[in-house]
Amino acid sequence: MAKIIECVPNFSEGRQKEVIEAIATAIASTEGVSLLDVDPGVSTNRTVYTFVGAPEAVIEAALSGARCAYHFLDMTKHTGEHPRLGALDVCPFIPVKNVTMEECIECARIFGERLGDELCVPVYLYARAATEEHRTTLPQIRAGEYEKLPEKLKDDQWKPDFGPDEFVANWGATVTGARNFLVAYNINCISTKEQCHRIALDIREAGRGPTAPGTLKNVQAIGWYLEEVNLAQVSANLTNFTDTGLHDVYEEVVKGAQGLNIPIVGSQIVGLTPLEAILNAAEHFIQKENLFILDEDQKIRLVIDRLGLNSLTVFNPKERIIEYMIQDSSDGPLVSMSLKNFILNVGGRCSAPGGGSVSATVASLGAALGAMVGWMTYGSKKFESLDTEMRTLIRPMHGTMKKLLSLVDEDTAAFTAYMEACKLPQSSPEEKEFREKTMQTCIEQAVSVPLQVARDSNSCWEAMKRIAEIGNINTISDIQVGAKSLETGVWGAYYNVLINLKDIKNDEFVAKVKEEIDGAVKTAQENCEEVLKAASDRQA
Repeated sequence: MAKIIECVPNFSEGRQKEVIEAIATAIASTEGVSLLDVDPGVSTNRTVYTFVGAPEAVIEAALSGARCAYHFLDMTKHTGEHPRLGALDVCPFIPVKNVTMEECIECARIFGERLGDELCVPVYLYARAATEEHRTTLPQIRAGEYEKLPEKLKDDQWKPDFGPDEFVANWGATVTGARNFLVAYNINCISTKEQCHRIALDIREAGRGPTAPGTLKNVQAIGWYLEEVNLAQVSANLTNFTDTGLHDVYEEVVKGAQGLNIPIVGSQIVGLTPLEAILNAAEHFIQKENLFILDEDQKIRLVIDRLGLNSLTVFNPKERIIEYMIQDSSDGPLVSMSLKNFILNVGGRCSAPGGGSVSATVASLGAALGAMVGWMTYGSKKFESLDTEMRTLIRPMHGTMKKLLSLVDEDTAAFTAYMEACKLPQSSPEEKEFREKTMQTCIEQAVSVPLQVARDSNSCWEAMKRIAEIGNINTISDIQVGAKSLETGVWGAYYNVLINLKDIKNDEFVAKVKEEIDGAVKTAQENCEEVLKAASDRQA
C-alpha cells in the first residue's frame, strides 16, 4: 500500500511572483510528488506550499524548494505581518495514509540534517520531533523572531539540532518537525490590527500569560492587518481541530468582536484542510440550528456559508480539502463502476465479484429504497405533520445504505486475500505453518464481511416498518421492494457465511458465527413479513 506524507513548508516570501513560482517549480518537478496548493500572502509576505508523496520523495521536494529559496531570499530585507525565524520558516511533515508518526519524525530528522549540512544553516526540531521540551511549539522557538536570532544562537539552550550555531543573515533559521494536521484559519474583521490582537489574546490557549489563559484549547492566535484587502484578521492555528473546531474559533471570535462593537465579515482557511474539520463544523451548525442535512456536499455548502469562507477568495472544496485533492476516495473499484459494468463484471468468467458483493449491493439498495420513501414523505405539505419523525427515520436508512455500499468492495477484497493466501509457498514446515495461519486469518475475514452485511441490514427494520406504516402511500411499492431487498441481502450473507465456515478450524468462532447468522436470517424473515403486512394493510 502506498505511503503518503504531506509536507507544508512556509517560505518567507509572498510578494515576488517569480520567486514564488520558482520555488513551486522546484518542488513540483521532484519525481513522486504532487504539489497540491500554493497560498501566498502579500501582507504576511509568506507563502504556504502543500505537497504530498512518499517519504523519500517529500524530503527531496522540500530540499529542492529550500535550495531554490536560498538563491532568492534575503531575510535582511524581509518584513511582514507573520512571525518568522527564517527564509524557510517552518517545514512540517504530516502522516496522511499508511504512514506512522514515527516515520514522519524520521523524515523531519533526515530533512533537517541534510538541510543543515548542504546549506550550512541552523535547523531546529519541533512538535513530535522535538528533542527538548522547551522547543515543542513554534511560538517557543520563534520567540524574538529573526531579529533576536543572533543573540539566541549564543545561548547553549538554543543550540540548533542541525547545522551551525552561527547566525546566517540571509537565511535565519529553519524549524522542522512532525505533527498531525493543523488548520490555519483566519477570521476577517472590519477593525484595527490591535483590536484583532486583543481578541486573539483572549481566545488562544496561551492567553495573556500563565495567569490569564485563553478560552480555547489547542489554538494559537495573533491579530494582523491585510493591506491588500483593507481588513484586519484574527489569525489562528488549530493544532487539534477535533478538540477545538473551526466553528469554536469562529464563534468565540464573534463573541469577542461583539464586545468591541466590530463586525465580522467572513473567514478564510489558509492552504488545505482535512475533510473532517469541515464536517465537524457542519454537524455543529446542524445541531445548533436543528437542520436536517445528510449529504456530504450539502454539509460542506453549509459550512462555507456559515463561516463565510468565500469572503476573500472562492472556497472550492475540490481544491481546498486534502482528501479531494489526493483523490483518497473511500469508494472502492466496484462501487465506482457504472451499474452496467458492475453487472458485466459479476457475469464474467471470474469468481469475484460474487454472491457476497451482490448481497451487499442488494441490501444497500433495500436501505436506499427505504430512505427514498422517507424523502418522498418529508418536506411535503401533505405530510407536514410527519417531518420531525421522518428526520429520525431517514437518517438510519441513509447511514446503513452507505455502510452496506462500502461492504461491496470489502467482500471481494476479503475473498481475493484468501485466494492469494492459498497460493503461498509450502515447501517447508515453516512455510506451511505460515500459509495455514494466513489462510485462517483471511477466511475468518471473508466470513466477517457478510456477517456485517446481515447486521447492518437488520438494523433498518424498525425504521422501515414505521415508514411503511406512515410514509407516502404513493411510494408503498418501493418500501415493499426495499423490504424484500433487505431480506434477500441477509439471505445472501447467510449463504456466504455458511460456505466459508466449513474451512475454519476455530470451533468456538464457527459456533458463535453460526448462531448469529441463523438468528439474523430469522430476524430478517420476520421483519420483512411485518413490513409487507403493514404496506398491504394500507393498500387495502
